Formats: sequence, structure tokens, C-alpha cells
Amino acid sequence: MTERRLPPVTQVGMASLALIVAAGIYLSAHLPQHVALGPAVALLVASALLLAGNLFALSRVEGFAWGRFFEVAKWALLAYATVAGMIEYAFLRDHLSGGPLVVLTLSLVVFAVHVPMLIGFTVARYAEPAG
Repeated sequence: MTERRLPPVTQVGMASLALIVAAGIYLSAHLPQHVALGPAVALLVASALLLAGNLFALSRVEGFAWGRFFEVAKWALLAYATVAGMIEYAFLRDHLSGGPLVVLTLSLVVFAVHVPMLIGFTVARYAEPAG
């Protein structure tokens, strides 16, 4: 049995998540004092570009088990959106505002989309496509 040729979705996803974590650590290490947003924004943009590239590369795969992918990813998205919402609530309770809040919120969005996509991909890559 030959394995299908798939893009490096997991590797790119982990690189994207590492960039998001690095941005979060950078911001958190400097709060509550004023923090320069440039490095965190650069990490966020790089991570978002990796996410977009990952989604594009995955969309180009022929014969992929999209039914299984969405079946798994939608529930993972619900779970991770809940987790991201709780983290966002903690940011708001800590009176975080302005640029750092925007960057951390967008970082949570990338996190809450990329992890379910990776979970769905991991399951669907071994499933037989419908049809």
C-alpha cells in the first residue's frame, strides 16, 4: 500500500503555533508595563501567513477525506473556541486593553483555528475519502 503524498501540514502547523506562543510569551513578559508591539505583530503575521499557506496547501490535495476532516475539526473548533474564549475573558478581567489586547486576541484566533485544523488533518489523512 502506497501512502499518498501530502503537504507538510503538521510541521507547518507546529511552526505556526510556535510563533504564536513566542508572541504571547513576549507580550506577557512585558505586561503590565508598556510593550513594543512590533515583534509580537511580526510573529502574529508570520503565523497567520503559515496558517493561510497550510489551508491552501491542504485544499489542493486531491482525494482527501474532507467529510471526516470536517466531522472531526468542527468539534475540535468548538472546544478550542471555548478555550480561547476563556483565555480572552482572563485578559479582559486583568484589564488588558489597546494594542496588546488586539494582538493577543488575534493570536488566540490563529490558535483556535490552527489546532482544530491539525486535529482534523491528523484523523482525515488516514481515512478513506468518501465517494
